[in-house]
Amino acid sequence: MNIKIYSTPACVYCKMLKDYLSQKNIAFEAIDVSVDHARGKEMIQKSGQMGVPVVIINKDDGKEEIVIGFDKARITKLLGIKD
Repeated sequence: MNIKIYSTPACVYCKMLKDYLSQKNIAFEAIDVSVDHARGKEMIQKSGQMGVPVVIINKDDGKEEIVIGFDKARITKLLGIKD
């Protein structure tokens, strides 16, 4: 499984999301769209959203899941996190 988080340094929800995944020992690639404009365009193309955070989860079965915002319940379910 591969997880990408498109975010900006000023985004409170982005920080909450990254902190949550780090606490659960889940590895992810953090992409700062405020400096990486090419990746920002990639985020908009994939999600249709300009706001952050956007999470893209590439599952082992080849499926790609896109989560807009810090939707903790959906992310927890998609990643199989046990609380």
